[in-house]
Amino acid sequence: MPRTPSVVLIGAGIVGANLADELVARGWSDITVVEQGPLAVPGGSSSHAPGLVFQTSPSRSMSQFARYTVEKLSGFVADGTPCFNPVGGLEVATTSTRLQDLHRRLGWLTSVGIDGRIVDADECGRLHPLLDTSQVLGGLHTPTDGLALAARAVQLLVARTREAGVVYRDRTEVVDVEQAGGRVTGVTVRPATGGETETIAADVVVSCAGFWGRHVGAMVGMAVPLLPLAHQYVTTSPLAELAGRNVSGPFAGPNGASAPILRHQDEDLYYREHGDRLGIGSYAHRPMPVDLADLPRYDPDAYDAHQMPSRLGFTPEDFDRPWEAAQRLLPALRGAEVADAFNGIFSFTPDGGPLVGESPDVAGFYLAEAVWVTHSAGVARAVAELLVDGRSQICLAGSDAGRFHPVQTTDAYVAETGAQSFVEVYDVIHPLAPRLSPRDLRVSPFHTRQRELGAYFLEASGWERPHWYEANAGLVKDLPGEWRAPARDAWGAQHSSPVSAVEAWKTRTAVALYDMTPLTRLEVTGPGAAALLGRLSTGKVQRKPGAVTYCLLLDEAGGIRSDVTVARLGPERFQVGANGNLDTVHLQREARRQSLDDPAAWVQVRDITGGTCCLGLWGPLAREVLGAVCDTDLTNDGTLRYFRCAELEVGGVPVTALRVSYVGELGWELYASAENGQRLWDVLWEAGRPHGMVAAGRQAFQALRLEKGYRAWGTDMTTEHTPAMAGLDFAVRPVGVGEPGFVGQGGLEKVAAEGPPDRVLRCLTVDDRRSTVLGREPVLAGGVTVGYVTSAAYGYSVGRPIAYAWLPASLDVGANVEIAYFDSLVPATVTAEPLVDPGMERVRS
Repeated sequence: MPRTPSVVLIGAGIVGANLADELVARGWSDITVVEQGPLAVPGGSSSHAPGLVFQTSPSRSMSQFARYTVEKLSGFVADGTPCFNPVGGLEVATTSTRLQDLHRRLGWLTSVGIDGRIVDADECGRLHPLLDTSQVLGGLHTPTDGLALAARAVQLLVARTREAGVVYRDRTEVVDVEQAGGRVTGVTVRPATGGETETIAADVVVSCAGFWGRHVGAMVGMAVPLLPLAHQYVTTSPLAELAGRNVSGPFAGPNGASAPILRHQDEDLYYREHGDRLGIGSYAHRPMPVDLADLPRYDPDAYDAHQMPSRLGFTPEDFDRPWEAAQRLLPALRGAEVADAFNGIFSFTPDGGPLVGESPDVAGFYLAEAVWVTHSAGVARAVAELLVDGRSQICLAGSDAGRFHPVQTTDAYVAETGAQSFVEVYDVIHPLAPRLSPRDLRVSPFHTRQRELGAYFLEASGWERPHWYEANAGLVKDLPGEWRAPARDAWGAQHSSPVSAVEAWKTRTAVALYDMTPLTRLEVTGPGAAALLGRLSTGKVQRKPGAVTYCLLLDEAGGIRSDVTVARLGPERFQVGANGNLDTVHLQREARRQSLDDPAAWVQVRDITGGTCCLGLWGPLAREVLGAVCDTDLTNDGTLRYFRCAELEVGGVPVTALRVSYVGELGWELYASAENGQRLWDVLWEAGRPHGMVAAGRQAFQALRLEKGYRAWGTDMTTEHTPAMAGLDFAVRPVGVGEPGFVGQGGLEKVAAEGPPDRVLRCLTVDDRRSTVLGREPVLAGGVTVGYVTSAAYGYSVGRPIAYAWLPASLDVGANVEIAYFDSLVPATVTAEPLVDPGMERVRS
């Protein structure tokens, strides 16, 4: 057998043990697991976690991770007892807002193929007899939720993998992660109680260290955006109502349970049975960050269920209000006492997601951090697939550790946003809701002018982004009737405005100015620049300077890892319009590899976003506006034809202009250095006055791009989709015999040989012309869930709501479907796309 890489896993909790098991299942054999505690009680979060597995999540990938955890642990049986107790899950609503949100959560479940149902108060009481149903309006019941027996699962996984040859080094502390030439070479360890160090050689190191992840990452110079926080958990004295209830069957005993795990999210509480006692977990307290330097240190031989580094002293004053709320919902608690209580440490990140993937700077160093028991087996499988196959079946964009920009990995940002993730863990949050703090981290040079125009700012990746401008409110009265959008439901209408209809109208009929600065811009230079981009992208980028190419970045299997716009500014200089930090990390990593492999073909990738700015000038009158402040020939016979670029002067400002449009209208993306940004805005603003130009925001932008059928990566398509599925075959260049290919070409050829895709991205229009959905809702055909919505908006130009959705290919144009929106079914029709300018006359005019 060929030699498999030598792997060191740091941490033998539920993630590390599962990852060892997943690697063994894929044929890897040289695996060492290092654990600072004893294997029987490693002492991390897995050792005290109550084990609740709720599969509901607004993130598809997180629900998929949880579903696999259920499947794996349910089939993991020893001595007749599985490692998963399928008691089901019940989320109850005590407010009308929460009840509505449970309908939305049911949509998330069914869109990933997990069964659930909304039940009334009486049914909630039948499912969980301790409930005071007079407090409850209804609930969401998920039969396949339940309890993971985490500690038991870890021990069984350790035993199974040991038999397969995995070496476990417990009571062993990691001192350093060694590296040379930009990649890991080993892990230096010593006994946890002190002694001599030794180095374990390794090709791959994976940190599964839980809340110690930030400490381990620092060993390779990686800022891991993880915040350890204490979380309260109590176990009550015995309840008479539970006497004799969990005394038989495979899950009997002091931790036995038969009632569904219960969430009371209106009070930030959850519950599970422990035999004849009840366990209560609370997020209803102040965030309590934990400094690892202050953790108590124990001799590993002294670890037990009540004494371990991750189990801190209880702070009873933080439990007074939650205890009262628990007694109101579950009256049986009124005669009970808190018998056992502690503050357990868990990991939180700025957006609440895990941290998975390879270090941007140190090859071979991977993270599998901030992973709760709920998602443990699913994340472990994904990381194993990443290591063995080079890609995960489940898109990892929302979990990739490289998704955060540098400003989002600072101690101050992680501390504030990690605590905010804790506070909001059970909140009902609108998809567009911005952070309240920190704000104004990243602002474009146009920010002052935008504030003067009454911009309504939302936030993404730290950027302040205008969604509409109140300065345009006075134009609403001039809006033609056919452009007026109907009123939306109150909840869905949050963070939206009828002013956006004006901005869309002006874009289609006159001209508008859009701030595109937050879109990531990369400068790719060097003698190997063309070769790098030609190898990584599907487009024909090796054209003469002045060419602009829309293309895809694929993984080896042909999945879409991003879409980019590549402008060739010179023989060895390109500008790449990318989707975020993941693209930056990917291109920089590949650039380093290419430069090492062939120094003559060196290439440098630099993120220039912060030092530059961009304005989108779009609309049928865009040529008149730009022509008033620029001497360049802007006609279709000049150098700036559609999908061409040039460096020119606009009102005395040096500008790089790309003749592209993401809203489907004539116009340009105009790039300048940041110090010239405000001047560029002012020059264009003055030139646009005679033509009725307005500033326009993201709400209008979203609607216009959907009308034109333009896809958004990460929303409409991911690594789980191929170009043919997403309707993007046109962006894939043919490769002739003897010509250099591109990453993913072989995967596309293999997929093509299997026949047409069975699932495709379709455009839907809503039949009643008024019901605008939000995205992520399930789509039904014949009463059966067959797909899910990706993006949605009201189409001002076409006078009806639009949605894009992944559906069976058999549902062709004209097919009737329904979108499950909260507790309603919204009829819709599969429609030919694009809805606006299918012949490209407007954008090429």
